[in-house]
Amino acid sequence: MDEIDVPSHFLCPISLQLMTDPVTVRTGITYDRENIERWLFSCNNRTCPVTKQSILDMDLTPNHTLRRLIQAWCTLNASSGIERIPTPKPPVDKIRIVELLSEASRSPRSHLKCLGMLRSIAFESDRNKIYLESAGAIEFLASTLKFSSGHARVDDDNERSVMSIEAALEVLFHLNPSESHFKNLVSSEGIQFIQSLIRILGNGNYQSRAYSTILLKSAFGVADPTQLMNVRTELFAELVRVLRDKISQQASKAALKLVVELCPWGKNRIKAVEGGVGLVLIEMLLEATERRACELILVALDQLCGCAEGRAELLKHGAGVAIVSKKILRVSQVATDRGVKILSWICRHSANARVLQEMLQVGAVCKLCLVLQVEASLKTKERAKEVLKLHSNTWRNSACIPAPLLQSYPSSDSLDK
Repeated sequence: MDEIDVPSHFLCPISLQLMTDPVTVRTGITYDRENIERWLFSCNNRTCPVTKQSILDMDLTPNHTLRRLIQAWCTLNASSGIERIPTPKPPVDKIRIVELLSEASRSPRSHLKCLGMLRSIAFESDRNKIYLESAGAIEFLASTLKFSSGHARVDDDNERSVMSIEAALEVLFHLNPSESHFKNLVSSEGIQFIQSLIRILGNGNYQSRAYSTILLKSAFGVADPTQLMNVRTELFAELVRVLRDKISQQASKAALKLVVELCPWGKNRIKAVEGGVGLVLIEMLLEATERRACELILVALDQLCGCAEGRAELLKHGAGVAIVSKKILRVSQVATDRGVKILSWICRHSANARVLQEMLQVGAVCKLCLVLQVEASLKTKERAKEVLKLHSNTWRNSACIPAPLLQSYPSSDSLDK
C-alpha cells in the first residue's frame, strides 16, 4: 500500500488507513465507520477528532459518493493486488430495534428469533449496544427472564423457554447495564427480577449461572436495605455452588463480592453460615494464591466471625485458624489487617483451652507477636497487642514462642491507652 499513490481523502483521518465504510459526522469530516465508532462509543469521546468540536448528534451519515470512488480506485488498481472493498450493509438503527421488540410479542417462536437477532446486533458494535439500551432492550430482556424462569424451570422439558432464558441472559450480560439501568430494574421489577436471577443460578448451565452471579452482584449493589436484609439462605447456598464449581474466575470474584455486600445486613451472617459459606471460604483460602482473592476471602471470613455461628464454623474446620494465621504478613496489608481481626474475634468471644492451645501450635500466637515487630497499621498492632495481653497467662511462658518473638510480648500493663 505504501508504494501506491492513495488519494489522501480515501484515508481515515484517525488511522490513515483506506476507508472501507466512509461516514460523515455533523462537523462535515468523513471517517471510516469502524474507527469513528470506536472513538465515539468504545472510548466514550464526544468531540470530532479533527475539528475538536462537540458532537451532540451521534448519528453517522454514509458517504456513498466517496465509497463509490474508493471502490472504483480499488478496481483500477486490482493489478497491484488491491481488493475491491465490499458495499457495507446498512447499520441497524433504533427504529429497527423497536420493531424487533414489538415483533417478539407475537409468538414464542418469534420471541426466540428476536432474541437471536438482538444477540447479533449487540455483539456487532458498541454503537449498537447504546441503541439497544435506548430502545428499551434491557427492560425487554429483564421481563423475558422474569416470565420464562417463573413459568418453566430451567430443568423442565420446555426447550424453547430454556433457550429464551439463556439467550436473554447472555445479551443482558454483554450489554453491561449501567448503574442507573440496574436501579430502574430493581425499583420497577423489585424482588421479581432478583428472584429470576436466583432461580437461574440454581437451575441453569454453567454459563448461565456465571452470568446470573455477575448480574446479581450488580443488582444488589443498588438494592435498598429492605431487599438486602430479606435475602434467603438459598441464595448463599447457590453462591457456594458457584464457588465450589469454579465456573470462572470472574464469577467466583463476583460471588465473593456479593457475600461481602450482603453479610453486614440483618441476619445475613447466620444465613450465610447456614448456606455453607464459611466452610467453602476456608477451603478456598487453603488454595488461594492470588492477592485479591485472598483479601476478599478474608474480608468475608471477618464478617462471618462477627457472629457466634461464623466463629464456630471457623473453629470446626481443622485448618481454619492455621490458614488464617498463615496469610498474615504474607499477602498484603489488607490481608494482615483482616487476619488479625479474625483472630481477635476468636480470642475475645470464642476462646477456650483447646482453641488457645491450637493457636500456639499452628503459629498464630507467633504471628501476633511478629505483627508487633514489623510495619503494620496502628489499629492492627493495637488489636494484636490486646489479644496477646488478654491471654498472657496462657501464652507468655510457652515454649512454642521463640525467644526473639517473646521479647515483644506485651506485659499486662503495656497496652497503650
